Order: sequence, then C-alpha cells, then structure tokens
Amino acid sequence: MLAHLPILQVIVPLMAAPACLLLRPTRLLWLFCMMACGLAFAISLLLIAQVIDSGPIVYQLGGWQAPWGIEYRIDALNAFLLVLVSGVGTLVLWAAQYSIERELPEQSQLYFYIAYLLCMAGLMGILATGDAFNVFVFLEISSLATYTLVGLGKDRRALWASYQYLIMGTIGATFILIGIGLMYMMTGTLNMHDLAQRLPEVAHTRTLFTAFAFFSVGVCLKLAVFPLHLWLPNAYAYAPSVVTAFLAATATKVALYVMLRFVFDIYGVTFSFEHLPLQKIHLMLGLAGIFAGSLIAIYQTNVKRLLAYSSVAQIGYMILGFSLASELGLVATLLHMFNHGLMKGALFLALAAVVYRIGSAELSQFKGLGQRMPLTMAAIVVGGLSLIGVPLTVGFVSKWYLVLALLEQGWWPVVVLVLLSSMLAVIYVWRIVEVAYFQPPEPGTQREEVPMGFLLPVWILVFANIYLGIDTRFTVGIAEMTAQGLFGVQG
Repeated sequence: MLAHLPILQVIVPLMAAPACLLLRPTRLLWLFCMMACGLAFAISLLLIAQVIDSGPIVYQLGGWQAPWGIEYRIDALNAFLLVLVSGVGTLVLWAAQYSIERELPEQSQLYFYIAYLLCMAGLMGILATGDAFNVFVFLEISSLATYTLVGLGKDRRALWASYQYLIMGTIGATFILIGIGLMYMMTGTLNMHDLAQRLPEVAHTRTLFTAFAFFSVGVCLKLAVFPLHLWLPNAYAYAPSVVTAFLAATATKVALYVMLRFVFDIYGVTFSFEHLPLQKIHLMLGLAGIFAGSLIAIYQTNVKRLLAYSSVAQIGYMILGFSLASELGLVATLLHMFNHGLMKGALFLALAAVVYRIGSAELSQFKGLGQRMPLTMAAIVVGGLSLIGVPLTVGFVSKWYLVLALLEQGWWPVVVLVLLSSMLAVIYVWRIVEVAYFQPPEPGTQREEVPMGFLLPVWILVFANIYLGIDTRFTVGIAEMTAQGLFGVQG
C-alpha cells in the first residue's frame, strides 16, 4: 500500500466526492468528508517523510513507463505543498460543520461538500502529477469546483463573483493550454521530466518563446498577480466564509507552484532569466502588487475584502522573491508561499467565526468584539501580526529571508520599499484592532464565543503561525532542499 501513496493522495478525495451523493444526513456527510480529508493529510505526511528520507518518488500509472504512460513525481517542492493543502483543507472542513449551517441553506450543503472534495482533489492532482497536460486537467477540475463553491455564497453578488472568476479563469486556463500545446508541438512529449531534457534543443525558436508567454500570462491570471487580480477580491468577499479560508490558503499557492515548476524545472533558469527579461518584469509586478494591494486594503470597509487585497500584496512578495532568480530568493518565495497559507488560513477561518456569530464581515460591526469574542479576536490579532512580519511569527521568517536575498543582490532600495510596505500592513491590521478593542460594544450585547469545535481548528493554525515562526527547522530545511534541487537541475 505504501508504494501507492502518490495516487491515493489524489484518488481518496476524488472518489469521496461522488460517494457523498449516497450520504444525505448532513452530520454523516460531514464526518465522511472529514475522514477523506484526514486520510489525505496523513498520506501527505507519509510522502514528505519518505521524500526527506530517500529522495523523490516516481509512480507510474498502470505500470506504463514515461513518456508513454503518465507518472506522478513527488519531490520536496510538491510534498511541501501537499502537506499545506491537505492540512488546511482538513482544518477548514472541521470548522465548516458550524459555518455552513448559518451561511448555506440545507439543500446546498451537499453541493458544498462535493465541490470542496473535488477542489481539494484537483489541487493535489496539480501538485502530484508529472505530466504537463494532467496539470491542465486537474487545474480545470479544481477551477470548476471553485466556481461552484464561490457561487454558493448567500449574497446574490456571489453569483457575479463566480461568473467573473469563471471568465478570467477560463482565459487563464486557455492560455496555459496553448502554452502546453506549443511545447508538445516542439518536443513531442508531455512528461515534465522529458520536457526539461528536450526544451533546450529548441530554446531559441519563436514557438518556445510564444509558449512561454502564453503559459506565464495564464498562470499569472490564476495566481492573481497584479494587475491580473481582478477576480480575487469579489471571489473572497462573497464566497461562503470557509470557502474563502480554504481558497486563500491553498489555491494561489498551487498556481505559484505551477509557475515555479515550469520556470525553474522545465524551461530552466538560463532560458527564463537570461534569454528573457523575466527578472525586471516580475520585479516591477511584485512591487506594484505589494503597494497597490496594501493601499487599497487600507480603505476597505469589509474585512473580507480588506484581507483579499492584502493577499494581492502578499502574492507580490512571493513574486518579488521569485524575480531574484537566486537560491536565497527562491527560499524566501517558498517560505512565504507556505507561511502565507498558514496566515490567511488562520485569519479567514477566524473571520468565518465572526461571521458565524454576528452575521457580517463589515468592519463597522466589529465594535467591541475584543470583549464579546476574545479568543476569536486574539486569533485575528496573531494572524495580523504574522501578516505584518512581527518576530516570533511565520511572517517574520518569510520577510527576513526576502530581505537577506535582496541584500545578497545589493538591492538596497527594494529592501527599503519592502520595509515601507510592512508599515502599510500595520495600518490595515490596526484598523481591525482599533474597532474591535477600542470602540465599545452595542448596549445589551454579551460575551458569546463560537463553539469550541469551531475555535480548535482556528487556534491550531494560530499555533502553527507561532511555532513555525520560532522553530524554523522544518520549513527552512524543506525550502532550502527544494531551492538547491531546482537550481541543481540546471547545474
């Protein structure tokens, strides 16, 4: 059974999704989905332990050798993210038993669980597969499920947000498919390992440059890189709260994984950063995203939208580290990719608890929440501190490595800009703290926390934000191993 872990990682949630149709009582349905997600998380832990112990895992489907058959290839990079996706997915679903009771009508809850498992299976399929076309297939599975999840929001604007996401997501997927098709036309293979071997032979052809352009723009749309982020604020603001928590922690990270995998592992550093002006383009996009996202977040009156624009800014940090094209810059990007998933998972899940109790994510409704919901608001404060990059949180670790990578390149002005952008994060986090702790609650309101079953997954993520901010051996170790592997491919 251990030999089949790579395929079981995807098959378990994929097969559990249609099985939900046989389970009508909501409580039983939730328990079944929790078992599926928990099993996927356990598999991801076994996979990363195996990768650390004995190196990359290659699994050939049906016993067919690549490139004739499809293979799953698990290394430090995707094993790292499989832990994040399955772990956060399990914790969010734990809290979902309470949240969706308030936010979704009973007849929609079955569709929520089916779409949730399909989305999770699609994301993990993207991470696990070693076949370029399968990346597109799993991308569409996760995307279609995501459009459904966003559209389930009780606000009618959720349908518009879902439609907007559908249009932009379809454009992005089409661009990705065109890029993959052109690569196949030039090499005759879809296996990623084979592509990495064959693409250097056609590196100077116009077709390959065109393929790279289409693929990059498509992935940047999925990743919500500024200014291709327009789908993200509405999708996060109007989706059910637990859906927002899951997507914010996982979906954009998987899109960034696809970019890293193709740029560093398949096209190669030489082609991407020496033959093309990718460094300058991503440097400008990263800085623009950091400041545009942070500035817009400051003026938001809805906390979901505030944190959504904050995500645009945080993606900018990842793109900035990516643009350095150095081993330390890649370590910073990988750390922030994982750590941001923990931050936003904790923040949006705590926000889901607020919505569960007060029925709104409007900042004006947060008056006195520090007294009414002290544990929930404390979780939001810790998540906010991590977002700013305060020491002893995972956010500090990410930004520390980013600053080190910038100093290694001698980019002092960019370091100053990164520090200034952190001050902008202080402003929008402080707005939440000020209303919750320094404005009195409405007369007659009482202290009323959410159920303990809702608080536990929130605080597990909060604890992860603190623990992994103090003990960085796991995250930094995996990030360094991954960066060395990606650059070692070129060496």
